[in-house]
Amino acid sequence: MSEEILSGGNTGGAVRSGDTVRRAGGAWTPTVQRLLGHLRGHGLTWVPQPFGTDHAGRDTVSYLPGTVLNGDLPHWVWADDVLVDAARLMSALHTATSTFDRTGAVWRIPAHEPADVVCHNDFAPYNMVFTGRTLTGVIDWDTASPGPRVWDLAYLAYRLVPLTDPADTEALDNGIAQRSRRLRLLCAAYGTHAPDPADVVAVAVDRLSDLAVWTETHSPHLASHVALYRRDARWITDHAAVLACR
Repeated sequence: MSEEILSGGNTGGAVRSGDTVRRAGGAWTPTVQRLLGHLRGHGLTWVPQPFGTDHAGRDTVSYLPGTVLNGDLPHWVWADDVLVDAARLMSALHTATSTFDRTGAVWRIPAHEPADVVCHNDFAPYNMVFTGRTLTGVIDWDTASPGPRVWDLAYLAYRLVPLTDPADTEALDNGIAQRSRRLRLLCAAYGTHAPDPADVVAVAVDRLSDLAVWTETHSPHLASHVALYRRDARWITDHAAVLACR
């Protein structure tokens, strides 16, 4: 069967083979496969179905039909309903993972305390699958690991509110008042156990600092991103009070 190289995300290396997606596995693959099975078993049909490894040892999951956004984001991705849907999916993910058996688990990236749930860790538009303009799936689970809810929500806020320096031409330049409003909307849509917007803002700075260090040491091909993460962390710090205001 022929294979199609898939774009999207930042790590690449995934191919489509029929109705499956395959990528190089690692020590973390059995844990992620088990995690996906757990999520599917809890009714999260918007995550890929795990199929173990293929003859080449590649991590194999079901292909989620739809559109993955690569390159310039369409204007509609910044609509409030997309933000709300993403927050609700993340909340469902965290609720389901709170009962995941982590015995013997191996993770690709370190856990962060308090490890209340399992975080996706890269819940962003480039890992979202859309049918039309409706969010119908989330892919690329290989960097999942335990952490606090706010750790995951802070990165989603960074990407989708967005909490980025306005100099970032790939993000929506919607003004700081609108970003503050969208941050509150994100937290409200998350529902039960939602962190306070001020906590999301504070953790977003730590999250970006951590990501900058991780990228430097583990993803040298993304070295150009490091300066952007640190620039955005400074912008968030400088505007934290306004972003988190009620």
